[in-house]
Amino acid sequence: MKTWNVTFVKEKIVYEAKEGMTVLEAERAAGLTPDAPCGGNGKCGKCRILADGVERLACQTMIRGDMEVDTGQGGKKKDQILTKGSAGAVRFAPGNLPKDTEHPLLAAVDLGSTSVVVYLMDGRSGETLAVKSMLNPQRQYGADVVMRSSYAMEHGAEALSGCIRRLIGELLRELARECGGSPEDIVRIVMVGNTCMHHLFLEIPVDSLVLAPYEPKVKDAVVRPALECGIQVHPQAKLMWLPNIGGFVGADTVGCLLASRLEQREKMTLLVDIGTNGEMVLGNRDGLIACSTAAGPAFEGAKISCGMRGSTGAIDHVQADEEGEISFHVIGGGEPLGICGSGLLDAAACLCRTGRVDESGRLSQTWYFTKNVSLVQKDIRELQLAKAAIAAGIRMLCEKRGIRVEDIEEVLIAGAFGNYLDPESACDIGMLPQELRGRITSIGNAAGEGAKIAALNQKEYERSRRLAGSVQFLELAREAEFQDIYVDELEFPEREGD
Repeated sequence: MKTWNVTFVKEKIVYEAKEGMTVLEAERAAGLTPDAPCGGNGKCGKCRILADGVERLACQTMIRGDMEVDTGQGGKKKDQILTKGSAGAVRFAPGNLPKDTEHPLLAAVDLGSTSVVVYLMDGRSGETLAVKSMLNPQRQYGADVVMRSSYAMEHGAEALSGCIRRLIGELLRELARECGGSPEDIVRIVMVGNTCMHHLFLEIPVDSLVLAPYEPKVKDAVVRPALECGIQVHPQAKLMWLPNIGGFVGADTVGCLLASRLEQREKMTLLVDIGTNGEMVLGNRDGLIACSTAAGPAFEGAKISCGMRGSTGAIDHVQADEEGEISFHVIGGGEPLGICGSGLLDAAACLCRTGRVDESGRLSQTWYFTKNVSLVQKDIRELQLAKAAIAAGIRMLCEKRGIRVEDIEEVLIAGAFGNYLDPESACDIGMLPQELRGRITSIGNAAGEGAKIAALNQKEYERSRRLAGSVQFLELAREAEFQDIYVDELEFPEREGD
């Protein structure tokens, strides 16, 4: 088979590609991490490149000869990755650790669909020494877990598991050396992530997640030698995953529960972690019920015409004054390059308030922030699908718990999107029920905090197993009335005075 040299100009890499490969496949094979939210199906338009000076989609461009490719990745944008969360004081009691290292280190990893956050703690005091974060390289195989699962089922999971294991290993090595130690000083790693991230990392088949019965193959906590997972640390180091609850409610939600101590609260509390999936838990000390809704990647900029992640150049907040004039804020200042999830939420709320979007979601005309950044009708429809999934999930949990929405006394929003969103905008568009205004608090990266808690205290890790087993899991796909509620929630709330 003929091969051709593909020169990635800004990366200064020359890759020998087989004839007939796509440029996207060549990018992956060359070790680059291209953006491909649609998984390379030619639908999202986010993998644009210049191939020999002509703008094309990398996933649709076949290699038929030597070519020069400009991926547009030079001077990469700085992404906002949330690393901080809120949690109460935790007693440091790590249990038995290997005794043959003078300066033992403990690690916690929050493996998200979009980003990866790694924490390093002192194994003698429990102090957090350093934190590193990166975008999840699996995004080149699709923005959401369904796309990545489909890729794994069709092509095998090796590429997906391999790239994330390598990244975590690299981040751990960098952290250890920055703290004056070595990777061999790391004696424990505790991980959290959704069920798909869990299965892909551990090389567990994902078919049962995306096909009936929509259940994880492994729910219980998993403990493996770290070396078996390709993580080069202390020879006796254990890699410990928190348990899954069910469906797409995984170890990350259990981490949030550890950090928030939801099961000990007297107030009826709703915990929501909004991403490509919306995981939510409702309850108090009298019991917890959880579900997951497929919100899709709109909140993370995918499937939005000018959508992007929350990084430099993104519109992240939008406001309308009393006269209906709309203004916006850009991360890092300057001209906007696109709009991220929190900006999309604000923009929709402003357009609804000013009558430019009606209750059905009809956009009177394309809205331009600048000549190059706009919102079109399709973007509003994508947002409606995402916000309806969250709202319907909340109402289903209330119905199963036998309470009214207004009986929820407190709402805890976890995760990066929840940290940056404006609760008023979320209520204005009906993503969060309007009855919950004034009761909403962001708790940051609670999943990562939960992983740290479990790494620092062996009893907390054991508690996570009991906690996961005590949560009632509601599989929305099996609930006949969910679809009706979902359809009802597609519309935007009526404007005041209408």
